[in-house]
Amino acid sequence: MPQKALPMKKGTTRKSKALPTQPKILIFDVDGVLVDVRGTYWRSALDTVSYLTGKRATYAELHKWKSRPGFNDDWSMVAAWVTALGKPLSYHEARVAFEKFYWGSDGKPGNVRNEKILVSPRQIEKWAQRYELNLFTGRTRQEFSYTFDRWPATKHFRTIITMDDARKKPHPDGLQMILDGRDPAKALYLGDNIDDALAARQAGVPFLAVMARDEHRYRERAARFRELGALALLPRATELERLLSHS
Repeated sequence: MPQKALPMKKGTTRKSKALPTQPKILIFDVDGVLVDVRGTYWRSALDTVSYLTGKRATYAELHKWKSRPGFNDDWSMVAAWVTALGKPLSYHEARVAFEKFYWGSDGKPGNVRNEKILVSPRQIEKWAQRYELNLFTGRTRQEFSYTFDRWPATKHFRTIITMDDARKKPHPDGLQMILDGRDPAKALYLGDNIDDALAARQAGVPFLAVMARDEHRYRERAARFRELGALALLPRATELERLLSHS
């Protein structure tokens, strides 16, 4: 059963009552949690939609699509978005077009160069001293490796599940693979997308939503996360330290 969300004032994080038990296993989503993707994945999605439709695509529109289940995968989102604008587009076509902007093409650098990690290796090391750390991401293994093979903190994660390893979120397969039969109540999953929350609920894993207070449609998205059982809303992943210290 999912953990029941408790009332919370906007812009606050809950203290000890937010975590019924001290977790032993921390599981992190990557994009929007450990990495700022506004200039990479989000920018690539906007560039792709604009290029294929000839219409200006905005971050506000992107967040509307992202708030729907099934669109944690940017290629699925782009395919649906472009199709809705009158240009039928397959998943494969969306991926090919998207990757030209993400990775770059014809000698032009891609948006991937804007990748920015939000959590320091030192913070990851501190968590690793107290908890088992894992990653469940919607990235492909190639996309993950580009950034994290060079990041010194990657060594602290016990299991890393990518799009190539399990069914896409909101399927809970990745979380279940990490748990490998262990009690889901002993884990905690941090994500920034509705599909993350849905996957956590299906796996029975307590969930924390990471969402900056200045994001588009904050109130609406925050309410949806609470409906799905989020124990707290954190403006950034590093706020987890304070939450855990009070549990």
